[in-house]
Amino acid sequence: MTIARRKQVCLSVTPYYHCVTRCVRQAYLCGFNEEKKRNYNHRRQWIEDRLLLLTQVYCIDVAGFAVMSNHYHVILRVDKNKADKLSEDEVVERWLKIYRGSVLIQRYAAGEELGETELLEVSKTISEYRDHLSNLSRFMGNLNENIARKANLEDGCTGAFWESRFRSQALLDEEAVLRTMCYVDLNPVRAKMAKTPESSKHTSVHRRLKERVSGLLPFRDSLKASSNSSDLSEVSLSTTFKQYLELLDWTGKLIQKGKRGSVNEKEPSIISRLGYTPNAWLNVQTPTISWRQKALGSKDRIEEYCHAVGKNWIWQF
Repeated sequence: MTIARRKQVCLSVTPYYHCVTRCVRQAYLCGFNEEKKRNYNHRRQWIEDRLLLLTQVYCIDVAGFAVMSNHYHVILRVDKNKADKLSEDEVVERWLKIYRGSVLIQRYAAGEELGETELLEVSKTISEYRDHLSNLSRFMGNLNENIARKANLEDGCTGAFWESRFRSQALLDEEAVLRTMCYVDLNPVRAKMAKTPESSKHTSVHRRLKERVSGLLPFRDSLKASSNSSDLSEVSLSTTFKQYLELLDWTGKLIQKGKRGSVNEKEPSIISRLGYTPNAWLNVQTPTISWRQKALGSKDRIEEYCHAVGKNWIWQF
């Protein structure tokens, strides 16, 4: 049974969500289509570029992403506090980067003199825009609609391009965020599309290594806080980039059941610092993501999430 998005997204519990969108059957997002003898690899850049543009508009950061042949993964951090603190002019400036806005909003942005009633209507509209800027569904809807329109125009057709609405999982603690980031960044390696994470184009790890200013959610500069901290409110990831790379390489080296590829690298020291053995980390790293799981995290955090969204239980491994 389909669950309303508002009943899955609970920002008071966690700002982090793992989202996936898949193409309709026989429709290619990227890669080479043998039937049509056409290469669609350029569409990978469409998604990457659109993601980065949307982070400049919405108060939502991209922590990780991977664009595959017929689907893509993205890990988002919703920053509602940032949206609430924006001035009215800042809200309008962001909104008009990708939307036309109402006639009144256009006049307001142009600096025209407005009457009292018109200003009240503008203020009401800006309040709606502010709510949209921290709305996960709005973000994903804009991304998917833009890519679908461009792909249909290129293919000379109409109709649905995506299989269904996007799927989402709530990431409830630091461990859930890190293991899902590893899962996403290693997707091309597991599918034997690349030999190493750093050679996996159109993934967040590749972009972080390639671009000095990646446009993605930053890692922490130093681990002054305890590694056991579960505070997800900070506007940065819970580890340093160097440590994440070591963790990613180590995780990629593990051979997972049902996955074709792995990374042949030496075991890094970060695993011992986190207190995991290879088998223990492999178990929590979740070889296969099941979308029956609407939330990932510790038992206590899942119970908190269930209470917040009004569910008595939630399926988990």
